[in-house]
Amino acid sequence: MSKLVQISVLPHQQEDKEAILKLALEKSKLKNSALGDWRIRKRSIDARRKPVKLNLQIELWLKDEVKEQIPAYLPQQVNNSRKIAIIGAGPAGLYAALRCIEAGLKPVIFERGKDVRARRHDLAKINKEHTVNPESNYCFGEGGAGTYSDGKLYTRSKKRGNVLKALEWFVHFGANPDILVDAHPHIGTNKLPKIITAMREAIIEAGGKVHFNSKLTNLRIENGEIKAIEINAEKCHNFDEVILATGHSARDIFYLLHKKKIKIEAKAFALGVRIEHQQKLIDKIQYHGDDENPYLPPASYSLVEQVDGLGVYSFCMCPGGIIAPCATAQEEVVTNGWSPSKRNNPYSNSGIVVSIQPEDLPDFKPDDPFVCLDFQKMVEHKCWEAAGRTQQVPAQRMIDFVEGKVSEDFPKTSYQPGIVSVDLNKVLPPLIATRLRKAFVLFSKKMKGYYTNEAVLHAPESRTSSPVSIPRNPETLEHIEIKGLYPCGEGAGYAGGIISAAIDGINCVDAIVRK
Repeated sequence: MSKLVQISVLPHQQEDKEAILKLALEKSKLKNSALGDWRIRKRSIDARRKPVKLNLQIELWLKDEVKEQIPAYLPQQVNNSRKIAIIGAGPAGLYAALRCIEAGLKPVIFERGKDVRARRHDLAKINKEHTVNPESNYCFGEGGAGTYSDGKLYTRSKKRGNVLKALEWFVHFGANPDILVDAHPHIGTNKLPKIITAMREAIIEAGGKVHFNSKLTNLRIENGEIKAIEINAEKCHNFDEVILATGHSARDIFYLLHKKKIKIEAKAFALGVRIEHQQKLIDKIQYHGDDENPYLPPASYSLVEQVDGLGVYSFCMCPGGIIAPCATAQEEVVTNGWSPSKRNNPYSNSGIVVSIQPEDLPDFKPDDPFVCLDFQKMVEHKCWEAAGRTQQVPAQRMIDFVEGKVSEDFPKTSYQPGIVSVDLNKVLPPLIATRLRKAFVLFSKKMKGYYTNEAVLHAPESRTSSPVSIPRNPETLEHIEIKGLYPCGEGAGYAGGIISAAIDGINCVDAIVRK
């Protein structure tokens, strides 16, 4: 059995294997002659005080012990196996398909958007022409929203399933093995498309099917059981099991389910702005002035406060990142952030959002499943109008926002479609704006220098999670009323990121296997 020890090293020592091993042996009280093998199992940055250090968890094997290897992904040929419909090719849908193949089931994926390569043309049109393709954008298409929001793989969902397995599958399909070691693993938008393509090719090679430009438009249900699905309002396909992994922005699916009298519910979500600082400033704050250290990665941060009874927190923080337009319809604007693998852009951005329960909203009705969705849509449309009815977004410098002043000018922004000077206090609902103003002042006490007029707010950050949930049986994972229908991932309310969505896709297939 291996032995684990914890050590700390200075940043410039992180590649010095001899020094690391020496410290680990001293800590474990083992002699080098007794050692069979070793590895760095976990790595995290400790920037709580100066000097900044790296905390390493070292795993040691004695000479008579066998070092564990990453388990191989072992697909089966499923050409003639039982078919499972998977709606959506985001992380939940792709991992459900991979798990199907591993379990000897034939996945048939129906994705409303385009393949990962073809999506790029539609993303370019959003940025350059302000034209939103409602079926192919930053949210819809192969790989889902995660493909072009940089592949952050950190999750707190340890109890939901096998996090390590999900990460190992990423490595199998081409991700850097460092994601198995880093405390906050990250792939990068520039590398994800190749990995997603490799997953799709493996699914097809094993006998699965992947259909693009294939939108779910109806469900056929008989006696409380799923029987068939309709694609593009044309062709019906018979299935006894359907995994619904459509993501947090597939609003048409919520409306379809409601029309079919399939139970859905309003769900808590969060909404606010995306803030952009210079990355050098965040490095200086977080690394206690050691911002020129070449051995330290671009710094991140995590902030949270309770303000007037609601949580205000940082979300999807992107060091060295870019703010992207993530609308899924023409008359709305939405922001999100992403980073390339090296996180080497000069900007740092993060969502700063207010947590909202359905009952917090002025139009709340206990039986209205769309109260949060309607609020989300209202804010996105109002911001679209305020910025000139294009994919530009309303923006304001941070201190100007807190003091209620319209910003006269702006530093350069990473948001390609452009920004428009607006008093966000007049655009965002008071429920949001009031708490954001107070939160920024409180954040300044936690991060000296964070509160600056060189930081720019871009509005809105509104797609943090689904504002609607699709209730399911916690044991069978089927919809509580419809047998054979498996609500899955972020769009159903059971995940909050790439890894938790991937795990939920695996869990849904496991439930089918058990049945």
